[in-house]
This record gives sequence, C-alpha cells and structure tokens, in this order.
Amino acid sequence: MTATGETRSITSALRRRLLSLPTLLSLAIAAGFIILLASQADLDWGRTWENVRGIDLRLYLVGLALYYLSFGFRGLRWRILAKNAAINSTPGSELPSILRFSQLIVIGWFVNSIGWLRVGDAYRAYGLSNIVGGNFSSSLGTVLAERVTDMGTVLGLVAVAVVWYSATRESADVYYIALIALAMAAVLVGLLVAMQGYGHRIARLLPGRFEQAYGRFQQGALGSLQQLPAVFALGVAGWLLESGRLYFVVKALNLEIDLPLVLIVALGGAILSTVPTPGGIGAVEPGLISLLVLGLERSDAASVVLIDRTITYVSVLIIGGLVFLFWQLSMARRPKRDLDEATREPESDSDV
Repeated sequence: MTATGETRSITSALRRRLLSLPTLLSLAIAAGFIILLASQADLDWGRTWENVRGIDLRLYLVGLALYYLSFGFRGLRWRILAKNAAINSTPGSELPSILRFSQLIVIGWFVNSIGWLRVGDAYRAYGLSNIVGGNFSSSLGTVLAERVTDMGTVLGLVAVAVVWYSATRESADVYYIALIALAMAAVLVGLLVAMQGYGHRIARLLPGRFEQAYGRFQQGALGSLQQLPAVFALGVAGWLLESGRLYFVVKALNLEIDLPLVLIVALGGAILSTVPTPGGIGAVEPGLISLLVLGLERSDAASVVLIDRTITYVSVLIIGGLVFLFWQLSMARRPKRDLDEATREPESDSDV
C-alpha cells in the first residue's frame, strides 16, 4: 500500500471511531449534562458568559501549555517504571524516548475521552508493547504501577492542600475529597499487596495461558516499583503543573481564588475523572463546581469549569486525536520485519 493509501486508510478508521455509536453517545451525554446544568442549576448565565467573553487568551494559553508540559513529566515517570520492569524483550535494546512515552499517554487520554471504562489505559499499554517488542501483559502491569504511584502522589498533595486550606477556614467538602483519595489509594495499594502475597496462588487457579499472562502482568506491576523517590517527585511536578493550569484559567477569567483551593480543585478533578464515563463526563463538571463555590460565586465557578474543560477534554479530543493519527501513520510505515518482531510474543509465551 502506498503512503497516500495508508494515510487514507488510517484517517478513515479514525473517522469511523470518532463517529461510532459509543463516541456519539458520549458527546450526547456531555451535551445533555450542559443542558441540564443550564436549566436546573441556580446560575446567572449572563454573568457566566460575560466572564467567558472577557477571557485573557494569553493567560489561557499559559494554562494550556502547562497542561501539556505535564505530559513530559508523566512520560519520564512511565519510562522509569517500564525500565524498572525490563519490559523490552530484546536484551540490550533501549526503551523509546520520553517524548514517545508522553505521546502514548496523550493517546491513552484521547481514547479515554471517547470510550468508556477508561479503555485508553489498556490501549496505551498495547501501543507500548508494539513499540518495545514486549508483551501486552507486562506493559499493562506498568500502567497499573503508574496508577498506584499517581494516586499515592495525589493523596499526599491533597493532604497538604487540605491542611493548608483548613488553617484559614473550615469546610467539610475538602475533607470528603481527602477521604476519597485515601480510599482509592488504599484499594490500589491493597491490590499490589495482595498480588505480592497471594499472586502465585491466584495464578495457579487460572488456566495455563492465563496463568502466564497474569505472571507477566504481576511482574510488570511489582517490578516497576523501584526508584520511588524519583517516581513520586515526577508525579508531584506533573500535578503542580496541572494545578498551574487551573490557576491560569481562573486568572484568565479575571477571578481570584486561594492557592490551596486551586490545588484541591485540580486534584479533585483528577479523582473525579476516574469515573468510567468518557473523560469523566457527568462527574467532573458538577464536582468541580461544588468545590469551586468554596471560593467563588456559583456563576463564576461555572465559567471556570467551562473554560477548564476546553483544555482537559476538548483539547484532548483535538490534540490527542492528531497525536493518535500520527502515531498510527508512523506504525504503518515501519518496515514489515520490524513490525512483525514488535508484535510477536516471546517464544515461551507463544501459546498466550
């Protein structure tokens, strides 16, 4: 197939994906939520749209840049975890660049934005396994390890922000966010502890092919958990950049908000985005408004959420879709021999 033919084929596949029933249903849910919010919520929409129309685009673009800069730190963190787990099957071979890992994360977030049940996490693990010539199960294990360390980082930052915020004012809502973060971190850490202590017993209960796949998954997850100070430091940097995104969105709308509340809202949005709807739609928006009203009028809070979601959802659909398209093109143009080697399972795992 010619390069032009490959481009048309991949573009057509992407168009079918974007126009598929699940994607259209996701967009319908988003539109329905906005209509419901407009008709039911006690908002002064005139004030909200006045804020939006008066946005400072320069500050907005700073927030957008900080958001995508955070993917660089996330990519470096995932690369460290993957190197720890030694997921590349060829001895002595190098892992992809930090940029490549960052691209895969953007692609995963794009797929999460158009699909249900956070399938993008599995998709980026699949993409990594294709690149490194490893296997999907090991790559998926590194994604789990990344999620666990991420939630641990969020929990630590939320605790700091809640103490900081509570030093000047009292609100039960911020404690709820801390409790949710604690519960999610406890579940994920408990999962790893169970894998460490009982994983071999669980594996023996599975059919042979699934036992081997589970073993690789466990090795990917547990083997990743080294160099934790660097891993957590990169996570902190990524989340501070995300908080900077929200801060500049608020400033772009000419509003004022306490710094600890910025951190609480940004991290609260991250927690709410784990709801398995496309992009966390239906959970992120009302949750963010409920937190922002601790420091803003409800109509002002709605304007912040509307603008912030153009970065965390709409821009991911656009930029993530383009990154996804270019990644597909680059994979299609790889020499057939390299592609066969990348997608082939190791001989010992050929029955999986």
